[in-house]
Amino acid sequence: MSCSPQHPAPAPRDLSGKDVEDLALYREKFRRRLPGSLDELRGPTQGVVELPLHVAWSGLTSYDLGRPRQRMGLYRTVLHEGLRDDLPRYLNQDMLLQLWPVLRTLVGRSVRAVWEDAFPQLASHVRAAA
Repeated sequence: MSCSPQHPAPAPRDLSGKDVEDLALYREKFRRRLPGSLDELRGPTQGVVELPLHVAWSGLTSYDLGRPRQRMGLYRTVLHEGLRDDLPRYLNQDMLLQLWPVLRTLVGRSVRAVWEDAFPQLASHVRAAA
């Protein structure tokens, strides 16, 4: 399991060997979906976005980017459920950087760790926003 100063490994007493293995596999699922660079994220910045059912299988499938809560919901959903090809289609680099300081608190720990480990500019953007 990959660790960084921002995301230290859980203490051995916190997780059993099987739990650590499961967590590593879960994080690897998100790691395999990552774009090669944030520059690849060229999704829309305005309008209404319709997500396919394999991404938005529960709840909203249509998101108005002009509405802050829906914009945040879209990004959260795509980060959790989107496949590799979905990320550049629905996420935008500038918008992700803008939303990240709050969005990182809304996504799961594994998603946050994988993205911040792969793209240190996300974590540094959080520090700059503080």
